[in-house]
Amino acid sequence: MRWLFLALAVWGTVHPMWYFISWFQENTWSIMAMVDAWHANDAASGLVWDLTIAAVALTIWVIWESVTTRRWAGLLAVPATFCIGVSCGLPLYLFLRMGRS
Repeated sequence: MRWLFLALAVWGTVHPMWYFISWFQENTWSIMAMVDAWHANDAASGLVWDLTIAAVALTIWVIWESVTTRRWAGLLAVPATFCIGVSCGLPLYLFLRMGRS
């Protein structure tokens, strides 16, 4: 199961990044232009907020569990979540967490 989570973390990195890079190449390399695109309509805004709330919840969980267990490797999931996305951060954290035998 642990290796399945690692595979999902890799997929959660590569697949979304392919779309982001494609968008940047077709439009502009402006982060603010991408943020504007994320709010192009109510459906897109809803998805952005859904993922933002999930990222905050995951971050709180990771920090709390890392501090209480003093197992710091899980903190790698925080930058992965905000620099790549929840699709990478969550399975990466589960992969790291399952290695704590």
